[in-house]
Amino acid sequence: MVLADRYSGNLARIRELAAPLSEKQFWTKPSSYGNSFGHLVLHLTGNLNYYIGAQIANTGYVRNREREFTDSNPPSKVEALKRFDAAVAMVLKTIRAQLPTDWSKEYTAERETATNRLDIMIRCAAHMQHHIGQMIYLGYEYRAQEGR
Repeated sequence: MVLADRYSGNLARIRELAAPLSEKQFWTKPSSYGNSFGHLVLHLTGNLNYYIGAQIANTGYVRNREREFTDSNPPSKVEALKRFDAAVAMVLKTIRAQLPTDWSKEYTAERETATNRLDIMIRCAAHMQHHIGQMIYLGYEYRAQEGR
């Protein structure tokens, strides 16, 4: 399914971008604005776990969106990526569990305008791609700071 392939591709791209980063780089903002790579991973994990996990898969996930960006005692890079992997795996499982009639089922969630399941699945995939763009930029910044 194209949608599942998009999520798998996004996961692979984020993993590829994270691979060369040290633990410090993963959690450090290269400039005074924006977010660290790691906090973007926490944010995407929370996004998927809330909008798809809690709202469609009924996982019971409770989101603390603010903490995704401000956690001063975050998990290790390895653990953050492991949690992200689990969130994407849950999304893939949820996609595969949908019947053709499920995609048009009514959907509501805080801070979201999607009106059906297909809409939120597409919006979450696009949201991942938006942050992948930021992650690419962060990689350029880290390399520039190292003189590469």
